[in-house]
This record gives sequence, C-alpha cells and structure tokens, in this order.
Amino acid sequence: MPIVNTRKSATCLPLVSALVLAMTGVGLAEEAKPVDLAATDFTSGGPADIFGRLDALKDVAAAGKGKIAVLLPDTRSSARWATVDAPGFERAFKQMGLTPNDYIIANAQGMPQTQRTQAEQAITDGASVLLITNLDSGSGAAIQADAESKGVATIDYDRLTLNGSAKFYVSFDNKNVGVRMAEGLEQCIADWNVKAPKIFHLGGSPTDNNATLVEQGYDSVLGKLYDAKTAVKVGAVRVPNWDNQVGLTMFEQALQANPEINATLSANDGLAQSAIAVLKNNGVAPRSFPTTGQDATVQGLQNILAGYQCMTVYKPIYREVAAAAAVAVILRAGQTPGAKLVNGEYDAQSHKVPSILLEPVSVTTTNMAKTVVADKFVDPKELCVGGFADLCKAAGIQ
Repeated sequence: MPIVNTRKSATCLPLVSALVLAMTGVGLAEEAKPVDLAATDFTSGGPADIFGRLDALKDVAAAGKGKIAVLLPDTRSSARWATVDAPGFERAFKQMGLTPNDYIIANAQGMPQTQRTQAEQAITDGASVLLITNLDSGSGAAIQADAESKGVATIDYDRLTLNGSAKFYVSFDNKNVGVRMAEGLEQCIADWNVKAPKIFHLGGSPTDNNATLVEQGYDSVLGKLYDAKTAVKVGAVRVPNWDNQVGLTMFEQALQANPEINATLSANDGLAQSAIAVLKNNGVAPRSFPTTGQDATVQGLQNILAGYQCMTVYKPIYREVAAAAAVAVILRAGQTPGAKLVNGEYDAQSHKVPSILLEPVSVTTTNMAKTVVADKFVDPKELCVGGFADLCKAAGIQ
C-alpha cells in the first residue's frame, strides 16, 4: 500500500494562494491599508478641500484592478452632467492616481439603449465597476443585472435604480431637496405678499425616482398648508423626461384652465424657466408669482436675482462626485466602504441599498455669493452679464 504524504509543502501554499487570489480578484487590496473615510469628509469645504481628501485613497487606487465606467444620462435634463459631473470625475480619479486607461466616462444623450451599449462595451473593455445614473429604472436594472452576471459591481449615482442590484447609492438627500423647495416657496409667498396662495406643482419626470423622492419632500411640507387651508393645491403634473418645452406647454395649459394660480412649485430650474417664460409672456411682474427650482443653473440664479424665482436648491456636485469616485475606487480594490462612510439606506424594492447621502443647500439672493459663487460653481462673469450686473452688486457678487 503506497504511503500518502498528507503534509502540504510550505513553499507551495503561498504559490497556490497567490494563484487563487489572482484568479478570483479577492484579496488584491489587502496590500493597501483600508481607509476609514466618513460621509462628513464630503460635507464641508470647497472643491480643493473635497478633492484633496481623496489623496488618502491613492494606495487603494493603486491596488485595484479593472476600469471604472461612469455612465451619465444626458444633457437635456440638466447641463450639469457634461459641464460638472464628467470633468469632476476625471479630476477625482486623477487625484487618486488613476490614469485615463483606468476609467471610462460616457454620456447616453438620453437614449437607454445607448447606455446599455456603453455598459456592455465598458465591461468588454475591462470595467470592474459601473457607476451609473440611469435614464429610467427599467433600463438601469437591466444594465445592473447584466453586470452582476459578469461579476461587475455597480453603484447608483444620483438616481436610485428601482429593482436594481446596485451595491451602493451615492446622492444628495432628495427628500430634503423637496422639503427645501417647499419651505422656500412658503417663505417667498410671505415675503412677496401673495394673498390666498393657489399653488400648481410642476414636477419632474415620472420615470426618475429622484423626482418621486423630491415630490415626497415637498408634499410633506405643502400638504400641511393645504390641510390647514392656508393655501390651495390647484393641480399637479409630472413632466416626461424633464423636457422643458413639454413643461412649458403643460404649465401654459394649466394656467389657461386655472387663471387663479399664483404660485408654482417647479422641480428644477429648467422647469422654472418654462413657467417664467409663460408668466413673462402674460405680463406678470417680478416678485408677484413665486416659483422654485433646483440645480443652481446660471439661468435659475439670474431668475432669482430678477425676482421671478424664489430660490434654487444647490447640490455641490463636486462633493457628490468625490464621494462616488471614492466608493468606486474602494470597490475596485476589493474593499468595502466603512461604516462611517455609509450614512443611510434606500429601499430599491429589490433590496435595501447602503447609501451615502449628502445635504443640499437652499440658495437665495442673500447667500448666493457665499455658496455657488464662493465654490466657483458659477462664474460671476457669466452670471452678471448685461442688466444683471447691478443685481449682482446688490447681492454682494463682484
């Protein structure tokens, strides 16, 4: 009977272990010291401060494998995706030591099938992490299911994918966005002395879960006014695909049918501009018909300065970008974001998604200089053109 040597070679074990780890990708980041980042690291300071904190992830970034693919939705719902998010991700990745060979940044230009194709191509090109802002939950969930089947981790960025399989969600607290809108509208109604407010809701896209969360936020505040009969809800619509022209038509029809409307909860600056265009065409004077917004676009800020828009919700996108880039790099290295970084949870219906939620900022004429201008989110030279120069000076913007 042959003698079987059950003792494993001491020199063989490390080789076998290394081979297994190389094949599975597990443990690749053990050489990098885990970084104990917190959500609060992305809530204070300007862009230089926020991006500078990503230096702590350089070792983790160096230990990772595969590409990170950032899949952005369009430029129609907001210019931010091309002008702020895309360059922001590039800055964040470079800050952590990644090269252009380590990441992909693509925009689907409003086409779900294009985003699906971009995701498939990214995986073919070696992506190990997809960071996606979906165009709708259905197409986003399909992308995530395909990625999961191929061992690719996904992160929901800015918009939650219902019935998806994202490992993490990074966004601003969208219910809080809606609360801030409603509180801003309520304050503006008082400041502009609007009697017997009759409010119309011009909401965001029905297929955007963020718009649903924002709606829940503003309904929670305005509902109390309606219950107390201190204001009347005249009607509400959701604008497909955040299409501003469609929003203009919907608001114009609502105003024709209900000329008593004297205030509007507009879900972003683009839809606010749609409403304001109709109001101006009807000869409505400044500081008489409150509207709201979000995104702190130049046009939205100018409407605030001119007295046609009460406020906008500013989401310091560089903070959201940096937090999302950090999570992507951590996952790419086979690590898990620490407990201090995850500060919330959202129900995606298919599962509970650990979330990194950031606080938005309400912007009016009183704090415009100290927020969007101080952060260099907008250029005063672009904001304060022509007739807005004196309005900027009055708001302390030089």
